[in-house]
Amino acid sequence: MYTRRVFPVRGMLTWTKRYIIFFLLISFIPVFLFDILEWKWLHLPWLPIGLLGTAVAFIAGFKNNASYDRVWEARKIWGGIVNSSRSWTIMVKDFITNIHTDSPVSDDELKSIHRELVHRHVAWLTALRYQLRQVKPWEAHLRERSENKKFRASQYEVLEEKIPLEEAIDPYISAAEKAEIFAKGNRASQLLGIQSRRLRELFQQGLIDNFRHVEMKNMLVEFYTLEGKAERIKNFPYPRQFASLNFYFVWIFIFLLPFGVMDAFEVIGQSFIQDMKDHVHEADFFHMMADLIGAHFVWLSIPFSALISWVFYALELIGESTENPFEGGANDVPITNMSRGIEIDIRQLIDDTDIPAPYQWKNDIVM
Repeated sequence: MYTRRVFPVRGMLTWTKRYIIFFLLISFIPVFLFDILEWKWLHLPWLPIGLLGTAVAFIAGFKNNASYDRVWEARKIWGGIVNSSRSWTIMVKDFITNIHTDSPVSDDELKSIHRELVHRHVAWLTALRYQLRQVKPWEAHLRERSENKKFRASQYEVLEEKIPLEEAIDPYISAAEKAEIFAKGNRASQLLGIQSRRLRELFQQGLIDNFRHVEMKNMLVEFYTLEGKAERIKNFPYPRQFASLNFYFVWIFIFLLPFGVMDAFEVIGQSFIQDMKDHVHEADFFHMMADLIGAHFVWLSIPFSALISWVFYALELIGESTENPFEGGANDVPITNMSRGIEIDIRQLIDDTDIPAPYQWKNDIVM
């Protein structure tokens, strides 16, 4: 997630500069025809364009609200994963003991069990974030856009695209478990299944009593629930009928906008000429300048049309880029960073060694 305060201005201009040039061009063409070739009939009344702009604003607002809801829900899900991971670690540390067993194990063996369960949980976090980073068909077209590809290549990087899952998960589970989960489809779910099986073995050894075993099983159920909620957002896109209609309406408004704006600027120019003649007497130079400025005042409609077009299209782009909060955009939920934060926190809780450092991110964009 982008952390710099300058991103809304510099980042948006960098991201949309190609569209800004295009908006200036489509605003220039009707003004050129209107003023230079004197096609004075080439304009539209502002009322229908203004009504269309109002409708587009409502639709864009609806889309952006819905997209933000998806991001906020995703962030709450991962907030739940953070809290539940800490609770799981405390249970592992305090529930798995020699108190209720007839065959006690050494302190080193207990610590090894604690480490095994916590490391397997880190493996689950790793597998889950890799699954959420996989590109769905409805996400692929956003990545292939030239401005998105250039921005991604120059401004930030996604670790899941650089490091394969096999390598990332290797330090946390055994070779046998790794082979088992890679033989199945949903690797994160398989890791929770292995975790459940291991708890049953510890219960049979007497290292966990019945009540604590049930509580730890409930925590695994909570992890399944949180995983399912994240998968629900990942696997169900923002409805295309809303997204497509908003896209078409925005572009219709952008193409019609210069024809309504330039007529208004033409009227302002004529008013300027008349006002200068009424208030400035016996000054031929000022009258000449007033005639020149007023006659071509319509050219000021080009930057204003481009600005309005940019605002509407920027809203469309923001909503579209926010639809999928896990795909690896600059403003998505930073699940990679959150996973590393969870790992550091829970491994410190069990006094583990060789704890990794936080990730160092490119251009302050946290992924």
